[in-house]
Amino acid sequence: MSNHNHHDAGLPADVRSELLLREMTLAEKVDQLSAVWPWNLVRSDGSDAQGLQDVLKRAPGHVAGLTADDPRRLAHLAGAIQRQYVTRTRLGIPALIHQEALTGFMAGGHMVFPTGTGLAASWSPDLVEEMADLIRRQMRRVGFRQALSPVMDVALDPRWGRVHETYGEDPYLAAALSVAYTRGLQGEDLTEGVIATAKHFLGYGLASGGINLSAYEGGARRTRDLFAYPFEAAIQLAGLRSVMNSYADVDGVPAGISREVLTDLLRGTLGFEGFVASDYTTLEHVVNRQRAAATPAEAGRLAILAGLDVELPKPYGYGDTLVAEVERGALNESDVDTCVLRVLQAKFEVGLFENPYPSERIDLDATAVEGARLSRELAGRSVVLARNEGLLPLSPGELSVAVIGPHGDVTAPHFPTYTYPAWREMTLRMAQGALGNQIGVEAGMDSWNDVLFPPVDQEGFLRERYGARTLADAVSDFASTVLVEEGSTLTRPLTAEAVDRAVDAARRSDVVVLALGGASLWFTGERTEGEASDSADISLPPAQVALAEAVAAAGKPVVVVLVQGRAYALPEAVRNAPAVVMAPYGGPFGPSAVADVLFGATNPSGKLPYSVPRHTGQVPVYHHQPSGTGYRNSLPPGVDRLYLDLEATPLYPFGHGLSYTEFALGDLSGDTETGTDGTARISATITNTGSVDGAATVQLYVRVGASGVTRPAQQLAGFSRVELTAKESRRVTFRLAAAQLGHTDLARDFAVGPGRVEYFLGLDSDDHRLSGSFALVGEPRVLTSAERSFLSEVHVDRP
Repeated sequence: MSNHNHHDAGLPADVRSELLLREMTLAEKVDQLSAVWPWNLVRSDGSDAQGLQDVLKRAPGHVAGLTADDPRRLAHLAGAIQRQYVTRTRLGIPALIHQEALTGFMAGGHMVFPTGTGLAASWSPDLVEEMADLIRRQMRRVGFRQALSPVMDVALDPRWGRVHETYGEDPYLAAALSVAYTRGLQGEDLTEGVIATAKHFLGYGLASGGINLSAYEGGARRTRDLFAYPFEAAIQLAGLRSVMNSYADVDGVPAGISREVLTDLLRGTLGFEGFVASDYTTLEHVVNRQRAAATPAEAGRLAILAGLDVELPKPYGYGDTLVAEVERGALNESDVDTCVLRVLQAKFEVGLFENPYPSERIDLDATAVEGARLSRELAGRSVVLARNEGLLPLSPGELSVAVIGPHGDVTAPHFPTYTYPAWREMTLRMAQGALGNQIGVEAGMDSWNDVLFPPVDQEGFLRERYGARTLADAVSDFASTVLVEEGSTLTRPLTAEAVDRAVDAARRSDVVVLALGGASLWFTGERTEGEASDSADISLPPAQVALAEAVAAAGKPVVVVLVQGRAYALPEAVRNAPAVVMAPYGGPFGPSAVADVLFGATNPSGKLPYSVPRHTGQVPVYHHQPSGTGYRNSLPPGVDRLYLDLEATPLYPFGHGLSYTEFALGDLSGDTETGTDGTARISATITNTGSVDGAATVQLYVRVGASGVTRPAQQLAGFSRVELTAKESRRVTFRLAAAQLGHTDLARDFAVGPGRVEYFLGLDSDDHRLSGSFALVGEPRVLTSAERSFLSEVHVDRP
């Protein structure tokens, strides 16, 4: 080994990391564990920032918050930063530049895709992988090698404002999409990939009271078997290389300083081998909010020992503070070395040392439209037809339509938090004195933003840069005439005259499209969802309820369109409308996707990734509640409902979604027995019995018995979206490995044991039209993470 150095690309990444570590001082090691804002390195034109030499003496190994309107300018800035690192620091270690990529690369000039629950509503892992592959190529083109995505939180509480970032309430669906995203982003060869960063580990989707940042309260079984499932699947099936900690406490310990979470569970149990990056300002939260450490030094020491490898977005408990902890003997340098090696290995794996620079040529026009077809298709697949009493589809060209409501004539709500336009708008609000975000305004940020992000009209920006259209615009493609009235804002009533105008428009039209719902923003502005934007009551806002009641009283047929990132409890005027359509924050093609469904240009195929409760008081109401819990309870003798005042079941179950055609599911066959080391086969035929083409999502649910512990009353175990022409049939076969059916047993081993497995096949989580069972036989098997199975195999053939 002494005959080589870390520049030898023929050596494995772990060997190169060890060789480089030997050359590093303690300060240089610690520097690899923190980040720096870009304006501390370069001016907005790419020239050296004031005080650069002092920054480069320490050269933090990561760059946070770099973005721009223009991909060429972004690449120029990234290239200038890397040249500083490679040519002007002692060891020439390139920086790892990261950015968000939940709904597309969060930088100007790149396509925006539907938000997380929208992607989940498509039930299309293949398209999510295709999306992530595009994001991979776009990020590498401008010199970025780490994405702070995807969100793998299982979101069980719709009061939490960040639900829309997730893949919904089901761990299996979240796992399928998380694996797809990770595969697409990291690629087959990580030297050509971008590091995926799964967040937020762990239990963040069940914050106490639904309040962001709050503690997660769950035992070891629930933590491993439910909330860790998507992370573990991505680790084992897609080689996930980075994880971001949750802000929450887990069993009373902040996740960012919990060795039990970040080392014992994540590495020891789940088999993770990458690096852990902190959510921004995690250690400041530990000191100032959670009061779990008295000083930055104590927080930094606890984090290193826990296995938190990188502190973002700048040093607080790391940096000079961490160096001092080692020098005074409070922390072993070998503990720092462990974290540094993980970071260096990631940089070698992603090819930074051989190719640190962005592409030399970027075609702005081509880049701007990359993924447009895919974004449109995902938006179309994400629209859910929740109710239809024969009103839809509407007849193109024959109707006058009133488009009424706060979502009728705007584009911005389709670009929620973690899209570039929303981020840009938040940045401009910060410049105007708004709070902005939890970090606050950084020194040097104002002048940087003044040049890179000049003020623009948001609606004009979205139309010009993304080709975005409003729902009224899209409806006008089909209707003979369109009348547009706002009626109310998202949360505030307008004047009585505004409501009267809306009612008059309804009366003068053949049909009403009542466009209601929510909006996600960062910390400021009129919103119903978003980060630090939680709700005690998830009912549709009163102003919208009043508008819905007034419009319904006009007596015209009403189609309610709900634009939302999570479930809302719906008033009677909405529940009883002849048709209800639910659409996610769909990006530039969201409104057009809705109009296409309304007028039959698209046969809806979206399926809800969350249950829709009847009332806030039911929360949580997810479909996989344990046997004997919530609405999975049996009724006591003489009692006809679980609540005195309301049905306990959801208004719309997980996986629900109607079509303009009908599907028959039949001819069930399946194994009656398989070993605890075997695989069960379950097959059925899906037929489009109607007269129009459509797509059905066949869903497999199981209930697995256990000794001594309570398991879910049902759990999703497989699905397949099948496109069928009119009268066409397909045979869908699931191969369900016994190793997918394990759980944490009484001995706290993860095991699969003998017993009976009941299952049903249907088109939503409450559709038991086909059911069966099989026996698991043989000896109990304790499974390591590597021995588990996470996703069933599905084959679709002609019958």
